[in-house]
Amino acid sequence: MELHKLNPAAIRVSCFAGKSSSRRNPDHDSSNESRGLQLRNFSKKDLSRILRTEAAIKAIDKKANSKKHSNLWPKAILEALNDAIRRNRWESALKIFDLLRRQNWYEPRCQTYTKLLVMLGKCKQTGQATILFETMLVDGLQPTIDVYTSLVGAYALSGLFDEAFRVVNDMKSVRDCKPDAFTYSILLKSCMKLHRFDMVGVILEEMLHSRIECSTVTYNILIDGYGKAKRLGLVENSLTDMLQSEKSHPDVITFNSVIGAYGSCGRIKEMEDWFDEFQLMGIKPDIMTYNILIKSYGKCGLYEKMESVMEFMRNRLYSPTIVTYNILIETLGKAGNIEKMDEIFLEMKHQGLKPNSITYSSLTWAYSKAGLWEKVDSILRQVENSDVELDTTFFNCIISAYGSAGDVEKMNDLFLAMESTGCKPDYITFNTMIQAYRAQGMTEPAQILESNMISAKETLGTKWPSY
Repeated sequence: MELHKLNPAAIRVSCFAGKSSSRRNPDHDSSNESRGLQLRNFSKKDLSRILRTEAAIKAIDKKANSKKHSNLWPKAILEALNDAIRRNRWESALKIFDLLRRQNWYEPRCQTYTKLLVMLGKCKQTGQATILFETMLVDGLQPTIDVYTSLVGAYALSGLFDEAFRVVNDMKSVRDCKPDAFTYSILLKSCMKLHRFDMVGVILEEMLHSRIECSTVTYNILIDGYGKAKRLGLVENSLTDMLQSEKSHPDVITFNSVIGAYGSCGRIKEMEDWFDEFQLMGIKPDIMTYNILIKSYGKCGLYEKMESVMEFMRNRLYSPTIVTYNILIETLGKAGNIEKMDEIFLEMKHQGLKPNSITYSSLTWAYSKAGLWEKVDSILRQVENSDVELDTTFFNCIISAYGSAGDVEKMNDLFLAMESTGCKPDYITFNTMIQAYRAQGMTEPAQILESNMISAKETLGTKWPSY
């Protein structure tokens, strides 16, 4: 979803046409703070980094639209291309790549095509992936197994398994490009992510015909995927097959996937039994294991057991990570224990761990639910003075917080700041804002946002829930 398609400026103008009531302190002037999240003042360190990246991409992107530039500095183009790929800016990446191909010094490389295909797969741009693969052939390159596997992944991630298997069959006829265990692992991961469990048997049968045995990695993909889907019976079946296999043996990833599966389902007794069982197999827990225990206990409201795990970690010299603290902050926030949550947040900073977007999202959500608007403001100030890389989830939380408070002006400023940081709004963003407008009786901006969203949805073919 491209933000410019939704014309946020028009939304902003219309929303200020009416007055909104706010549940925040009427003596509190939020206008100056809200300006801080606009582009000109937004997080000096963060903004500097963003501007460098954005300027590089936009400068090269602009030149890509001209046919004059054929001898540009290689480092500038390659850095802009890598930044666009890293940020999944597929349109800019393809424009920059087209410019790259027009350079006098350009030499086609399979690695570049592989990176682009992986990015297009993540962005679900299968049509562009097909065109890119054909472009590679035009460039005279012989696709490697990595290129083919990336194309397989691009199709599979969009659920186009017929196309993915067509590529797999093509690979079989190409020298040194026979599909291997990694190729089939990509297929299996896609099946698990899309809950296409009906395809798992087909893939395993294909592996059998190709004489590729299931490895520890294969079984771990199955166990993890079934566990996240809460298919505990299939988790046990896959684990049994793994234990009966002569060449595949459980490892700490298996350990974590199994106890995570039971923990996420609230099956604490089975989780604890498997925790003991894996240690009897000689597999030692790692920091992720303890994070899973903490999260599982917290989800079930077993806060004493959660604290005992933390105490155990401290005694055994396991240093809690940012993930550990984020789990604790989220759990305590959902439980409404703001005092303890703040204590954990302070401890995290004293340990020298830098809060990330997940940390700030959880804090914002908890403060908002508790109606602690001044603490929400403090989160904004902390973000402004840090170089934390923000994401869509954080903006959804902070936009929801100010929307709930009736502070529509600040909500709109944050929406515009979202664009300046390169974060793309999703259906949660729009739904939150529409609800906030309607709650304030501001029907016009709600209708503008909803109509623009529907129009963009139809244009881009994005599968979003209807409202």
